[in-house]
Amino acid sequence: MLFGKKKRRITRLLIVEDEPLLAFDTEHFLTEEGFVVVATTDSVGEAIGHIIAPNAIDLVLVDLGLRDGNGADVAHAARARNVPALLVTGRPLDEVEAIAIGCLSKPYPQRHLLAAIAAIEALLDGKPPRRLPASMKLFQPAA
Repeated sequence: MLFGKKKRRITRLLIVEDEPLLAFDTEHFLTEEGFVVVATTDSVGEAIGHIIAPNAIDLVLVDLGLRDGNGADVAHAARARNVPALLVTGRPLDEVEAIAIGCLSKPYPQRHLLAAIAAIEALLDGKPPRRLPASMKLFQPAA
């Protein structure tokens, strides 16, 4: 019997982050873990452009504080296109539960980001997540 890794449901990610070092580290880490990072941006406009583009995105990782606006606008755009958004922020979560599938609070270890993505995959598959990172909060139940 062959044992292999489970095929991922989430493979294509959009990273929306205004802190350059964190954006670079996240992109590098996720690429090394086998994800395709469609783009990394710190702009609301650029992020929305990627979301509405014909290339599919499986998950948007979005910070609330961006150089040209609020990441909540990005999460709204993702939701309108049925793309889950995971807020990755250190800011207070004022009235964002309706726009995102969950939130991973900064700072967090990289393994928590992988666990958060796995939890979202489980939800999208209609299953309860095995384990949530301590810094993650889910807002929406499985679809």
